Amino acid sequence: MVTAILRVMGLNQERQFQNYHRVLNRAKWSSRALSCVLLRLLILFFVSEDAPLVVGIDETIERRRGAKIAAKGIYRDPVRSSKEFFVKTSGLRWISMMLLTPIPWAQRVWALPFFTVLAPSERCNQQHRRRHKKLTDWGRQMIRQLRRWLPEHELVVVADSTYAVLELLACAARMIQPVTIVTRLRLDTALYDPAPVRQPGTNGRPRLKGARQPTLAQRLVDPAHHLAACHRGLVWRDDTHRRTGE
Repeated sequence: MVTAILRVMGLNQERQFQNYHRVLNRAKWSSRALSCVLLRLLILFFVSEDAPLVVGIDETIERRRGAKIAAKGIYRDPVRSSKEFFVKTSGLRWISMMLLTPIPWAQRVWALPFFTVLAPSERCNQQHRRRHKKLTDWGRQMIRQLRRWLPEHELVVVADSTYAVLELLACAARMIQPVTIVTRLRLDTALYDPAPVRQPGTNGRPRLKGARQPTLAQRLVDPAHHLAACHRGLVWRDDTHRRTGE
């Protein structure tokens, strides 16, 4: 990307143009530190002081082949696949965190990437005898890193249904400065109350969950369920008139 920008600027005819490749290839530099610097610059130019920081997290596939691409795997191609047609592709899976900010001249919200992590395939981790991390594990670490970078900022993370996992949501809620996560749930998702407090002298394994709550589909039909959900802290957007199942 750096050399492509220099070509657009007409600097590809410089005598020492190859040095720009060596800066990224041979020099010692930290991509995580660079991500922090880039994030602070984006906040300085696009986010007001009293506004919450809204970021998106999503994964993308970089199509790569070859014997020297060690972390490649076989994944579903989200561009060429559909509900009826499944297309696989070989490449690298990256998880990207992006600042969601409105651009005045574009009249829409843009996603500006500032933090990207490589998520190797399970086969690659097995070959290198490493513990495999799921997408939600990487996402949880990225959210914790974002909170360490901005300890006093109000953070809102927007993600798809892949990140609607209890471990990740609980981790974000239990931070000293909690992080709000906006994700998608199916209308038939099973929701439960917290596990009741274990009484002294009780036999058997401790309960992991409480009573079953009404599904989101039931809450949309019955206003009483909607009011009870608000008291529990469960809030969702009523845009399910299309009945798409999510």
